[in-house]
Amino acid sequence: MPRAYISKAVRHRVAIAARHRCGYCLTSQKYTGAQLEVEHIIPVTLGGSHEEENLWLACSWCNGYKGFQIDGMDYLTGKHIPLFNPRRQIWWEHFRWSIDGTKIIGTTECGRATVEALQLNNKFVVSARGYWANAGWHPPKD
Repeated sequence: MPRAYISKAVRHRVAIAARHRCGYCLTSQKYTGAQLEVEHIIPVTLGGSHEEENLWLACSWCNGYKGFQIDGMDYLTGKHIPLFNPRRQIWWEHFRWSIDGTKIIGTTECGRATVEALQLNNKFVVSARGYWANAGWHPPKD
């Protein structure tokens, strides 16, 4: 399926709203080494639109793992829970950082389901976060 055209102006507004960070792992554009992607929070194949309110920034790791998922399993309750919506929910209400700043800990059903579904603590990104934390760049304080 061909990708939808998203105008430069919409991309810019989404980037500003997202503060140039991935909506799921909060990785800053300046640390990724790759351009953040404009992703569809609800995939078009599942009824989502190309409208700005359904778009947010995601790093390639998060966007790749998310794919067409809109929910995930909370390992504590065994329930299927909608994934975190970075446009409508507040990150700090669902997640916190490990003491060393390298791992994301889900603190709610939504947070736990999202951590697992998007593999927010995969070994590659946890390793990179360690370097960012040692440099004083990570984790974000806001």
